[in-house]
Amino acid sequence: MQVHIARTALSLALSAALLGMASASAIAQEQAQQEATPSAAAQPEAVTELDGVSVTGYRRSLQFSTDAKRDSTGFTDSIFAEDIGKFPDQNIAESLSRVPGIQLGRDVNGEGVNVAIRGLGTSFTKTTLNGSSVATASIGLNAQNQNREVDLNLLPTEFFTQLTVHKTPMASLLEGGVSGVVDMRSARPFDNPGTHFTYQLQAEYNDISEKTSPRGSIMGSWTNEAGTFGALVGVSSVRGKIGVEGFETIGWTNPGLTYNQCGLTPPTGTPATNQPAECNINGGGNWRIPDTVPDNASTIGAGLTPGALITRDMLLALNPGLTIDQISDALVPRLGRPVHMSGDRDRDSVVASFEWKPNEDMSFYLDTMYSKARRTNERLAINLVMRNFAANGAIPIDMQLDGNNVITSATLANAQFFLEARPYFEDVQFWNINPGAQIFFGENDNIKLDVQANLGRSWMFRESPTVLVNTPFTTIQYLNQGGDFPTWQTDLDLNDPNLGWTWEGGRVNIQNEKRVTETQGARADLQFGDDRSNITVGIAYDEAERRIQGFDNSAAWEDVACRGLNPDGSVPDPRLPCAGGPLAAVPNASLASYLKPGPHGFVTVDFDRFKRDTNYYELRDNAPESGAANTAASTGGVHEKNLGLYVELNGEADILDRPLRFNAGVRYVTTDQETRGPVQTGTARNYVTLKSDYKEVLPSFSAAWDVAEDVVLRMSGSRTMTRPNPSYMLPNTNFSDPVAQQATRGNPDLTPYLSTNFDIGGEWYTGDEGFIGLTLFDKRIDGFTVLGTQTIPFRELGIAFEDLNDGQRGAINARGGPDAATVTVQQQVNADGTLNIRGWEAIWVQPLDKWVNGLGFMANYTKIKQSAEGDAPAVAVGVAPDLWNATAYWENDVASVRLSYTWTDDMIASQTNENGIPYARRTIDARGQLDLSASYTFTSLPTEPQITLNVINITGEPMRQAFHWDNATYEYYDPGTTVMLGVRGKF
Repeated sequence: MQVHIARTALSLALSAALLGMASASAIAQEQAQQEATPSAAAQPEAVTELDGVSVTGYRRSLQFSTDAKRDSTGFTDSIFAEDIGKFPDQNIAESLSRVPGIQLGRDVNGEGVNVAIRGLGTSFTKTTLNGSSVATASIGLNAQNQNREVDLNLLPTEFFTQLTVHKTPMASLLEGGVSGVVDMRSARPFDNPGTHFTYQLQAEYNDISEKTSPRGSIMGSWTNEAGTFGALVGVSSVRGKIGVEGFETIGWTNPGLTYNQCGLTPPTGTPATNQPAECNINGGGNWRIPDTVPDNASTIGAGLTPGALITRDMLLALNPGLTIDQISDALVPRLGRPVHMSGDRDRDSVVASFEWKPNEDMSFYLDTMYSKARRTNERLAINLVMRNFAANGAIPIDMQLDGNNVITSATLANAQFFLEARPYFEDVQFWNINPGAQIFFGENDNIKLDVQANLGRSWMFRESPTVLVNTPFTTIQYLNQGGDFPTWQTDLDLNDPNLGWTWEGGRVNIQNEKRVTETQGARADLQFGDDRSNITVGIAYDEAERRIQGFDNSAAWEDVACRGLNPDGSVPDPRLPCAGGPLAAVPNASLASYLKPGPHGFVTVDFDRFKRDTNYYELRDNAPESGAANTAASTGGVHEKNLGLYVELNGEADILDRPLRFNAGVRYVTTDQETRGPVQTGTARNYVTLKSDYKEVLPSFSAAWDVAEDVVLRMSGSRTMTRPNPSYMLPNTNFSDPVAQQATRGNPDLTPYLSTNFDIGGEWYTGDEGFIGLTLFDKRIDGFTVLGTQTIPFRELGIAFEDLNDGQRGAINARGGPDAATVTVQQQVNADGTLNIRGWEAIWVQPLDKWVNGLGFMANYTKIKQSAEGDAPAVAVGVAPDLWNATAYWENDVASVRLSYTWTDDMIASQTNENGIPYARRTIDARGQLDLSASYTFTSLPTEPQITLNVINITGEPMRQAFHWDNATYEYYDPGTTVMLGVRGKF
């Protein structure tokens, strides 16, 4: 299906290109006979002159980007809208991926979400909206976003006119991005004076969801004849459908053999069924082989004797040719599961901007934006149970291993599957208000006051019920022989509700999550001089708050659904496992009636009936707060108050009769942080607040020297910062011993990441939008964290002495009482080490009008090398050592075609010791994505309608992670190919 869609889309695109070329030929012949005249409908602001040729669209966007780069002093890259309401890409993150040094973070459906710059993760990028801080509460389909990253898929591209990536800082820029700052500039009415109206409608088809969904936008702007007031209003709406197929694990593991199973004699008094480290020298051990052969049809059919002790000799006999060490190291997926996701991705957004210019010396503006999203995900998975449960463990037979001890084939007796039906329903809102003014003073208007304020809030609530039920035990044939991920064969019909599904080992969950982010701030800059030579002093104040709350009422739902309340309606004490007894609302005898055949080869749950019959809605609405959500995000909040004072000097000078531009400044920053989170001590649950503060001085210098008319050399040196990971600072204190002497907790005293940066490079501007550029960069980053231990007074924990249990209070009194006793605390601490990142990036933008009018290309490449000193991590995870992308474009007055390819190399996704295996770490496969954009404009029709075609991921490239070894698939997602066909017009 993917190949068919991709080829169809490509055929449509090439047809559009041929149509455009034919039209260009006809136009050229006509122009040879008569002098060309500009269209009466064309707006002068929408046309750029290149060597006397008027261009619009993508080439105009490239020309603006080239001009902005040439005029800048530091190292910046900008992307401009082709026209009001028409950005070159469908997603802000996708647009930024064309910038050198930018690595795109994608959701499992292939959608770009956030960006990383030059060798560091997404949380090291500071994202601003019109120069002000911005934060979003959203999370992806399969992510948790609890650091400082900002999801960009909540904001429509139609609302923006310019994206700028500052790879080197200035004192006047907001701090917070060690690797850089991304600023999003929203549309304003005086960007295009006059009265204008644009519309856009598109139909989107994805070959995994096999559904078509609409999206559209309208935008209108007006300025009065006097040029003193203007208004712009836009609306964007998406009714999207998602479809993702894939394979997941929670890691790979190996057998945790017992004394009996590895042939060792246990010490006196130690059961032979214990799992000693000597039997699992390479760690792991999360696959528990039963101590004795269980009595079921699977084991009997495999020729095993129920009740027989599973020993070393038995395992060797069942797996001829293998040693016991090989058996103990044999790697299989831990909860390997085919997974399918489908649902809705709806979004409605509004932008409004107003400008007032009472005279030439004053300008006031008000930018506002609102976005609301409703997302659903019908997530279904069928898990192969490979966990640390002795009775439920699979028994391996005839295992075949490769040289890395990865199982390539095996028969697994006593195997079992469980259905994981885990949909979610998510509501997200975002709004931002951004007023500002620019006022000129002085005799020559050489004093400028620039003031701005911002207020923003984002809110998210995710409802996530889970139903998990098990199959009977069975025997499967496991294969992992060169495919994208392991597969298995079973005689069970997993799509049959009457298969014999059972609650034994199953569960239900009510696990919901609420997030709130709030930002507010104000800044004022006072500039003395003109825009080229000046000194600026400024002050900026920013507040940012993020709160996450997890809610969990799983135990109460299990009491009703599968455990059963007591006959008098009370909760059973103790709570036994979820077994589907006769008192349960859904007993095993009735379970089949709540299941139904699914679309993916295994059953699904009739959730409407199941929720109704198990009191789900009342239990959901009354779910108590928990310590964490099912995304693994911890409950708690961080509130930061930041004050920045800065001075900045811009100037010009001549060196060897060639002009030099420079920017120098220093920014002084103070930060007051308050972290708050729940601490459970015995039966008491209290919120603890911890405070900290720090100050930093951040100097910066950049210079650009026009050594020749078309050659610019640049140099920059700076110090940048990113504040610590908020989740590492939350209190979350827990005692790990009964005498309150050992504890784990967050660390509010973590210091920020600090980077000393040096950049050198230059560009040769070849004409029109063309240039060739090369940049070398070096970063030395301190502030990474490791797990450390320190001894602190009990009182510093912020826990009330009276909340401890009797044993803990007695132990603390024995150590001198709560005012004298100390506690050994394990927490994240700043490492004494430095991560060094060195690299280079090259870009080449080249029009090819000499050969074919309107033809050109753009390409860039980034190389990154990392090394560590001291206790810093050896690498920053999630960073590709090689990145490149290329775009070929052709356009004329009525038609355009653009083909883009983005490549991201293999990269490390985690540190070592994954799943308790010391050498193991996750890696992300290299991936290339090919996209196409084409359009044709009917200039003779009203509104000049433009037919657009976009094909995303033409070749249907998947996304894949591996567990250390290439054939140990950690996760695999196939987002498919998406085709978008639409029309756009303007008045």
